[in-house]
Amino acid sequence: QVQLVESGGGLVQAGGSLRLSCVASGPTVSAYGLGWFRQAPAKEHEFVAAITGTGASTRYVDSVKGRFTISRDNRKNTVYLHMNNLKPEDTAVYYCARSVGDFVSRQRTEYLYWGQGTQVTVSS
Repeated sequence: QVQLVESGGGLVQAGGSLRLSCVASGPTVSAYGLGWFRQAPAKEHEFVAAITGTGASTRYVDSVKGRFTISRDNRKNTVYLHMNNLKPEDTAVYYCARSVGDFVSRQRTEYLYWGQGTQVTVSS
């Protein structure tokens, strides 16, 4: 049984920081890529960042490059999203997802398991 549980969301002022965490359960979590997506009200899911099983490779959407950092600790089966210099347009529900293999991908269809999401609200 694969489960993903996010935490760390909240309300923050523009320019502030948050760290999201996602604990993944199931077999050999370290063998799979993990990613973060977000969905703002009335908008489609958007890819944010992804990381390979060993953490050697990462990928980001252009709008968060230089502000967000994805990392993982395989001893804790946890992936993190460090978010700095937050902007109101970052407001969304953030979802953690596990891919079907050990790669980074922007495509939702390549992620088989999803968490329930955590709300991030950035006030101006």
